[in-house]
Amino acid sequence: MPRTAEKVRSLVAEDPELATVLEDLLDVDGELRWRDVKGDVSSGQWGRLLEKDILVEADDGFEFADPEGVREGLSPDDDLEAGDSPESSSWSKWDKLAALGSLAAILGYNFQPIRDTIGGAVEVVLGPLDAVLPFWVVVMALAVLTGLYSTLLQANLTDMSKMSEYQERAQQLQDKMKAAKERGDEAEIERLREKQMEAFGEQAGMLKEQFRPMAWIMLLTIPAFLWMYWKLGTGRVPGEELRMVLPLMGEVNFNSGRALVFPVWILWYMVCSFSFSNIIRKALNIQTTPT
Repeated sequence: MPRTAEKVRSLVAEDPELATVLEDLLDVDGELRWRDVKGDVSSGQWGRLLEKDILVEADDGFEFADPEGVREGLSPDDDLEAGDSPESSSWSKWDKLAALGSLAAILGYNFQPIRDTIGGAVEVVLGPLDAVLPFWVVVMALAVLTGLYSTLLQANLTDMSKMSEYQERAQQLQDKMKAAKERGDEAEIERLREKQMEAFGEQAGMLKEQFRPMAWIMLLTIPAFLWMYWKLGTGRVPGEELRMVLPLMGEVNFNSGRALVFPVWILWYMVCSFSFSNIIRKALNIQTTPT
């Protein structure tokens, strides 16, 4: 298991003598008992192995949870070589088209013809809903909808295992650098600094993974924002629907009111979207961040 190998490397970086201890323990036939190995293993080392679940309870003693993972962790540290860095994913032509579409839609905030075209097109879909509900309720419904598809797109288009690999490699470098500094190993510190410089290129891979779902989220969300902007900017929302009561603010005008630097309607959308997105993630047990 990659996680076991990572744990072993981290422990060995903290205590280099632990490498010899683990090699000796791997050579023991049958289950391991503290009374049999305490002459070769310190109580602190034994406790760390138990704490990290390298050793787990067996019938009459302890055994390695993942012997192959331990051997992998004790093998030469080739995983930090530049050639073994996680392979970055490539965007499909549809991903690139989604990104271009999002950039084109953003121009609608500054160009009225684009804003009018997108606003009118979205009105065909949302107009019936807006006709029966107050505008602030429609904004809340849009926030729930965008929160739902944003969560689903992040979960399905982001390779969490690859993101975890990037983070694990960065953490390994940090742990090894810390251990090298504590030992005063200048040669190892210099080598790890070179590895850290090479690893900066992996940041582009992480950003690529993160922005792939964002291209689709923006493609769907920006038209909805433009529609709200278009409705409010052209006076298509009845005056009685522009009044609402917010906590700590009392009655405000949905269009002209301000909260900090944000118009009230944008703040209302952000609060609803953030709140319902968290509820949706918990309800569907969806992970949107690497572990």
